[in-house]
Amino acid sequence: MHVLIVDDEPAARAKLRRLLAAEADVAGLLEAADAPAALALVQGLPAPPDLALLDIEMPGGNGVQLAAALREMGVRCIVFSTAHAEHALQAFELAALDYLLKPYTAERLSAALARVREQLARPAAPPGIHWVDGQRLLLAEVQWISAADNYVELHLPPRSWLERVPLAEALARPGWAARFLRVHRSHAVNPSHVQRIERLGSGEAMLTLACGERLRVSRGYRDALEALAPSAP
Repeated sequence: MHVLIVDDEPAARAKLRRLLAAEADVAGLLEAADAPAALALVQGLPAPPDLALLDIEMPGGNGVQLAAALREMGVRCIVFSTAHAEHALQAFELAALDYLLKPYTAERLSAALARVREQLARPAAPPGIHWVDGQRLLLAEVQWISAADNYVELHLPPRSWLERVPLAEALARPGWAARFLRVHRSHAVNPSHVQRIERLGSGEAMLTLACGERLRVSRGYRDALEALAPSAP
């Protein structure tokens, strides 16, 4: 397996390197000291790592947020390695396979790796999977997303889910910009669910989605109409 270690403490990274070196099936090992470096590293790889071992409290970005981004980039297994027990619930909401509290033993890490091997032996999930509050969502089924203060609301009628991330930050995630089209300061649509476009003049328009929801295209995003037109009857 190929493993990514992300921890701002050199001693913590060195411990994981030493312990992982004893595992015969660890074929590749990468490391980064913070979230931005980890994302840049994974983006430059021909294929994502099988496992990410992540600290939580790091400069440049929270490890839980990093885990969500790595999931979107195709990292199949997430294990947290941290001194902070209070983030365990968030970790398991992201379907993390394990949560190692520092200081941990070699035996405790081996138990986590056993779970990783079981997961890797299963068929890979289809692309476009996103986890919110422990719920597995298919991004292709999200009809639109909207801003709600510091949250984004993902709409899969008749249900919706809130996630604590600004709309602009959500749309910057790998794979999201290609799937969702921003048509207003407050919302973005999945073009595959747009059923009708009504032009209102002055560059504005009204969209009707498959669920019947009507959303406005504001003048500032009128260029989006050209991208939407081919997918709407």
